[in-house]
Amino acid sequence: MNSSTPTANGNDHKKFKGDRPPCSPSRVLHLRKIPSDVTEAEVISLGLPFGKVTNLLMLKGKSQAFLEMASEEAAVTMVNYYTPVTPHLRSQPVFIQYSNHRELKTDNLPNQARVQAALQAVSAVQSGSLALPGAPTNEGTVLPGQSPVLRIIIENLFYPVTLEVLHQIFSKFGTVLKIITFTKNNQFQALLQYADPLNAHYAKMALDGQNIYNACCTLRIDFSKLTSLNVKYNNDKSRDFTRLDLPTGDGQPSLEPPMAAAFGAPGIISSPYAGAAGFAPAIGFPQGLSVQTVPGALGPLAVTSSAVTGRMAIPGASGIPGNSVLLVTNLNPDLVTPHGLFILFGVYGDVHRVKIMFNKKENALVQMADANQAQLAMNHLSGQRLYGKVLRATLSKHQAVQLPREGQEDQGLTKDFSNSPLHRFKKPGSKNFQNIFPPSATLHLSNIPPSVTVDDLKNLFTEAGCSVKAFKFFQKDRKMALIQLGSVEEAIQALIELHNHDLGENHHLRVSFSKSTI
Repeated sequence: MNSSTPTANGNDHKKFKGDRPPCSPSRVLHLRKIPSDVTEAEVISLGLPFGKVTNLLMLKGKSQAFLEMASEEAAVTMVNYYTPVTPHLRSQPVFIQYSNHRELKTDNLPNQARVQAALQAVSAVQSGSLALPGAPTNEGTVLPGQSPVLRIIIENLFYPVTLEVLHQIFSKFGTVLKIITFTKNNQFQALLQYADPLNAHYAKMALDGQNIYNACCTLRIDFSKLTSLNVKYNNDKSRDFTRLDLPTGDGQPSLEPPMAAAFGAPGIISSPYAGAAGFAPAIGFPQGLSVQTVPGALGPLAVTSSAVTGRMAIPGASGIPGNSVLLVTNLNPDLVTPHGLFILFGVYGDVHRVKIMFNKKENALVQMADANQAQLAMNHLSGQRLYGKVLRATLSKHQAVQLPREGQEDQGLTKDFSNSPLHRFKKPGSKNFQNIFPPSATLHLSNIPPSVTVDDLKNLFTEAGCSVKAFKFFQKDRKMALIQLGSVEEAIQALIELHNHDLGENHHLRVSFSKSTI
């Protein structure tokens, strides 16, 4: 079985960037430049979010693999997704194209036992829609009783493991909402809550039994009986990433005193070996999860809850963890404005600066107040439709958005919003921290003056080009209402256009996405 195209072994990148007519679509995909130490499960994980993976052939000597999807449609979605966003395995870029083969015949090949074992392990989490088997396949259903909360026990704790390290590792699999760490029965344990039970399932599958550092700090992962965590304090033992306003409490040391004494200072952040009593692990961590790349995890894939509906967020492989600047691509250059992006991204954090690229107006940089807000905005907005195009957001290489120099031509494409009165998250403890929801067709309206009627509001949205499906005022508080529009895309555009709209009597309309429907 040779490589699938005459040039597949050549290094002529240009040929693969879509300049030549690609092979016609096939459910078999040909992957090139695969790292030699990659596992079957890691290669399969590239296909997982797009549908069922039915077979795999690894050609490690050639750094190639063939991945067979259950349907041609899944393969097409996968290729379309990875054309603008190159996937990475173990921090190395991997190139994907259709194969000339229509199916993989591997029955009589040696070494296929491992592939079959890996496929069985992952097929446990797949049915056509990425829902789990045994569950009806409407969006996002999961096996009954499956919790988005994982219980993590860390064995062989030779080096302290901080909450930050856990967040960094588990964020590869989706949005981590909350983490609580504690010591029980002399074991360091954590409870970690994802936005979606599916993320918890992937994380458990990929990470259970892995070592964080070389030959030590082994993760043992189960589903918790809890379905939600209640975090009171944000400190080095517990954190709620959706509530930046929580007090720190009295922040006890992270480790029980005897453990802490063994490690020098408690609560060692970022570098796990800074105070670890003089025995630093080898930085290579070959058998462990290097905290930067987490081999054995889904590469840089963050399968967010949006993956269930066929959209995904892939943090920019070149992005810097902890970066607050997003690169937003595939915008509609005729309709997008810096102010529009400021309002939309402002639902998930305070936007400080926006720059639409002068020479490539379908791309923009959006600088958020901090990295956590950037991650929230990326997870919620990447894959949404805006002005007829599917927006993509990844972490940028840039640490900040530069304002144009005096006399530099900019056409008003770069805007500084750092002092805007429209920031939603300036006040610590603001209710807005608790009302962060993914884009939905139902909008929550507030700050409505008494004189404004149902018809006034319906007309306002109709004039903005929306079809209003339903409307209702809150019974207890007529200052607030819900309005349901024809689609999520309409709601996104209405929010951009009508948030802060002047309703008279010194009232400006506030618009958010709602988790309710009418």
